[in-house]
Amino acid sequence: MAETSEHNEYDVIVVGGGPAGQSAALYTTRLGHRTAIVDVGGGRAAMIQEVHNLIGVPEDESGMDLLQVGREQLENYGCDFYRDRVTSCSHGEDGITLVGNSDEYTAEAVVLATGFNDVRPDPPLPRTGRGLHYCLHCDAHMFVDEPVYVMGHGESAVHVAGIMLNFTDEVDLLTRGNDPEWSDETAETLDAHPIDVIHEDISGVQNGEDGWLKALEFEDSVGPRHTSNRTESGDGEVREYKGGFAMYGAEYNNGLARELGCEINADGTVEIDDHGRTAIENVYAVGDLTPGHNQLPIALGAGAKAGIDIHFSLRDFPRDPDVLDSQGPVRDEEVPGIPDQLLEQAVDFHTYGE
Repeated sequence: MAETSEHNEYDVIVVGGGPAGQSAALYTTRLGHRTAIVDVGGGRAAMIQEVHNLIGVPEDESGMDLLQVGREQLENYGCDFYRDRVTSCSHGEDGITLVGNSDEYTAEAVVLATGFNDVRPDPPLPRTGRGLHYCLHCDAHMFVDEPVYVMGHGESAVHVAGIMLNFTDEVDLLTRGNDPEWSDETAETLDAHPIDVIHEDISGVQNGEDGWLKALEFEDSVGPRHTSNRTESGDGEVREYKGGFAMYGAEYNNGLARELGCEINADGTVEIDDHGRTAIENVYAVGDLTPGHNQLPIALGAGAKAGIDIHFSLRDFPRDPDVLDSQGPVRDEEVPGIPDQLLEQAVDFHTYGE
């Protein structure tokens, strides 16, 4: 175990500073619980160059902008941030302990918002966000009536290629020299749709002056096409594309969840209930780490639901009848239940009525 410089005690610790983690922390902080976010940085949201499908947020806003505004809001309410990688965790008499590379943290409740990493093509071309995309529901709208590719050799690649026919009549499925792994039934479905399957690997990328993908070069001629955005280039072929999707799966960052004893689904997601609760008491999981659509609005909602549920489990008042029987009536000096630091920040934050 690495030596730690501090021991930080909180009511709630959120591991992961993406949209789901920030949303959970926003609710627990504003509801009066000492909360910290421990974040290693990066993540899928940080790579978003233009935010889509989030009402009230203009599409020239980047993921980094969104996260930075969220952090500033949280800090104004009294949430603490730590840039650290949590490497291990355990249950103890004092709660749940998280050990990072820099610090050690203890909390009554922990929210795991560690997400997943998209498996990228090897090599990862074209540039992510400039022609290489991973979220169909976020970015399909960008490709209406434009030539697109879907990169992959499994069932999901065929499925996404078929979905893209709802947006454009120019769809190529690029296996990049890998043997197809889809079923015979899927192959029949694929043959019945106007999708070109290209098995030759990519030999080069052409970008426009703005850095966005313009075309892909293939090692050899790839044959006739349903539509006409193709040219010959030596022994190979060049096909124009506005962009496309890589479908190679996901690697879930579920190591902490496994260590705490949470139930892990076959695909690597963490099993939760409707409020983000895992099978382990006071351990929650939210966002891309859990089953469902990987969307910003959904992540924000999941974080909010978890934050509210944590409040119900941790709040001091009203006290349960058995506690009142043992401790007597609540004394005047015991209320309000919000910690002094958060109380002071809340009073300073309120500007209405002045």
